Amino acid sequence: MDTGVRIEVDISDLTSALARLGGLDNVNTEPLMSDIGARFEFSMRERITTTKTAPDGSAWPANLEGTSILMRTGQHMLGSVAWTASATETEAGLSWEYAHVHQDGAVISAKNAPLLSFVVGGRHVSKKTVTIPARPVVGVSAEDAEKIDKLATAFVARQLGGGQ
Repeated sequence: MDTGVRIEVDISDLTSALARLGGLDNVNTEPLMSDIGARFEFSMRERITTTKTAPDGSAWPANLEGTSILMRTGQHMLGSVAWTASATETEAGLSWEYAHVHQDGAVISAKNAPLLSFVVGGRHVSKKTVTIPARPVVGVSAEDAEKIDKLATAFVARQLGGGQ
């Protein structure tokens, strides 16, 4: 993903720790990294479609129409949720070219006319600038961290012969 917003997880420390345990230096950690990528995908999709909260748990600011946040652009964002994994890292994020506007917020100013012109709630509105507040989707929530910890613990236990 060259554009959009992303998060990376690097487990090079885990790989070297497994190697020090003896006999585990050739462990394929790609399944763990794939599970982590799938967890990030689940969380990002849930934030867009259901919870409307940032990874830190804060509610997204309301929109001017008073409708469900990101209903129109959400399909673009939802369709751009992506992740990739290798044996040493997971990369997850949004590849939609405007995802950063919602992730970080933005101020949009009129460039080719004196005013921006758009419709909100069936009303025509004209403004010099519009501020789009940040509505973060990409990030690690406390729940994500807990789930990833459990995934990693279960993975290491399986490698040591300690069960599922």
